[in-house]
Amino acid sequence: MIQHKVDFILEECGLEEIVDDKIKELLTTAVRYLDIAYAPYSNFHVGAAVLTDDGKIFGGSNQENASYPLCMCGERNALYHTAMASPSSIPVAVAITARTEGKLITSPVMPCGACRQVILEYEYRYGTDINVYLLTNDNKVYKVNSVKDLLPYSFDGSFLS
Repeated sequence: MIQHKVDFILEECGLEEIVDDKIKELLTTAVRYLDIAYAPYSNFHVGAAVLTDDGKIFGGSNQENASYPLCMCGERNALYHTAMASPSSIPVAVAITARTEGKLITSPVMPCGACRQVILEYEYRYGTDINVYLLTNDNKVYKVNSVKDLLPYSFDGSFLS
């Protein structure tokens, strides 16, 4: 048996250490979208935002449904919002933050598997990596350079040819 070790780099800093104004705006937008999440069942609110190559920022939040398979994550809503509102813009970064009542979230909340797959599709679609920023409730920011790091051995269009 051969074992393969898969590693990736997760950068961490404080929110106050972010010097890029567009990244600050991206993170702030994700936080703003927490307030419009619809999460009456899980009480787990997710805010997300996408930064494009031309400096535009689009947000999204999770939207729940009593029939859980019909729910939509904040990350996918933000990406789909971007694609519909500005189809010629290329996503270069996505920010994700979450909150829940009664618990301080101090670890990075990673995108779910479906969101990782969708972010990856956008990386392939536009031929560029999308930086993933994860903001915790205690204002720590974690960064992954590409969702490929979070989804090794992924499924892509090459399997369909």
